[in-house]
Amino acid sequence: MSVKQYEVGTIMEGKVTGVKPFGAFVALDENKQGLVHISEVAHGYVKDIHDALSVGDEVKVKIKSIDEESGKISLSIRDTMPAPEGKEVRSQRSAPKGGNKNTGQKSQGFNTLEDKLKDWLKQSNEIQADLNKRMRK
Repeated sequence: MSVKQYEVGTIMEGKVTGVKPFGAFVALDENKQGLVHISEVAHGYVKDIHDALSVGDEVKVKIKSIDEESGKISLSIRDTMPAPEGKEVRSQRSAPKGGNKNTGQKSQGFNTLEDKLKDWLKQSNEIQADLNKRMRK
C-alpha cells in the first residue's frame, strides 16, 4: 500500500514493531509503518514508553499527518481514546499564549502544568527521602 492510500484522520489497527525512548513504530500493513511519538501515546504524561507499549502489541491508531515526499506517517494512540473525565484536555495550539488577557489570569493549561510540577516535585522528594533512609541503614 502506498502512502497515497492512507488518509489523515483514519483510525485503524496496527502492530507495534519497535519501541524507542521517543516513540513507537507501528506497522499499518506488511509494507508501511508509522511513528507514534511518546506525547501521542496517552492523555497523561508518559515517563517511560516501555511502561505503555511493547513490541507485538496490537494498538488502535489515528493517522495525524502524512509527509508525501518522505512517506513518513505520524500516528496517535491518544486520539483514539476518550479524554479522561473531570479534566479539560486541550492541545497547546488551542491554549491562548500568555494567558487570558481580559482577566490577567493564566489559562487552565498553565495552572494544570504548575499543579503537576508541584506533585512531581513532592513525589520526587518523597522518593529521594526514602532512598536516603535506605542508604543510611
